[in-house]
Amino acid sequence: MTLVLNAGHIAELIGDVDVISAVEAVHADLGSGAMTQPAPSTLSGSDDAIFLPMAARSDRFGLAAVKLMADIPDNGSRGLPTQRSTILVTSTVTGECVAVLDGALVTRLRTAAASAVATRCLARGDSHTLGLIGAGNLAVEHVRAISTVVPVREIIVWSRSAGTTERFLDSISPELRRRTVVAPDPRRVAVNCDVLCTLTPSVEPIVRGSWLQPGQHINAVGARPRPTHRELDAEAMARCTLVVDSAATARAKSGDLLQAIADGALPPDAALRELGEVVSGTTPGRTSREEITVFNSVGLAAQDLAVAAALIDLARLRSTGTTVMLSSVPVAV
Repeated sequence: MTLVLNAGHIAELIGDVDVISAVEAVHADLGSGAMTQPAPSTLSGSDDAIFLPMAARSDRFGLAAVKLMADIPDNGSRGLPTQRSTILVTSTVTGECVAVLDGALVTRLRTAAASAVATRCLARGDSHTLGLIGAGNLAVEHVRAISTVVPVREIIVWSRSAGTTERFLDSISPELRRRTVVAPDPRRVAVNCDVLCTLTPSVEPIVRGSWLQPGQHINAVGARPRPTHRELDAEAMARCTLVVDSAATARAKSGDLLQAIADGALPPDAALRELGEVVSGTTPGRTSREEITVFNSVGLAAQDLAVAAALIDLARLRSTGTTVMLSSVPVAV
């Protein structure tokens, strides 16, 4: 039997899943070599839409997963989400389709969790001001996640849309709202924070290297997984120690990295540390107080698999979700 978890089921369960710990553990698996993560291929056509089949296998979980992520910019004009995804989870023992999950909330929370793990590993211990460029749903989740690893005393946020900013303020806790300053432009955010999160679907750079301050940590999260889209300019990338979720994926999909190389600011073989290597202790994280670090997040199927596995276990425990028979012959897992 196959468990189906729709968006409502996942919203009901996700609050009881330790997403940060799940994401940190799977990055440790990647860093230690217990798990590998191939770069996804890109399925493109005559329009601007792309489809990414993102796959991962974990022997620790006994599961393999494929998330089909659709990136369709034209959906914005249709009043639809520009990114949609579905996660299919399969047993590595029997090959049975164990579960199918809506990917939206899983993707949002695992993305914020990865930023929190990177912040814990790379930010200075005395960091306390969180800067947000972009104020959508991903910003809300970043506040929640990073507040668990950094004692956030102040938030500085900027968005192109006043309405988005108001929704952001309404979505965070009253205590954090009182500590939040709305900035008039992205530069004001970048120069006044210890931890900076860029959370916009920018095509052209929205953060300049000249704005960055010694000792900062940046989570570059928002750009679409396309080699020409970026949030940080070439100077910003060149000034930072670069940490990525996956070197193979970053070299294929990260516009922040690839455009910095194209601009001549970084060599084609630029040194990249993987977050899993930092988590597992095989590669150092921050090495000095003045160092500027960036976590360039493209997103991994391994992260989706880790969160999906926890959701499946919890759903079974609580008898949540819908079960269907996809195969004509039921197979025990």
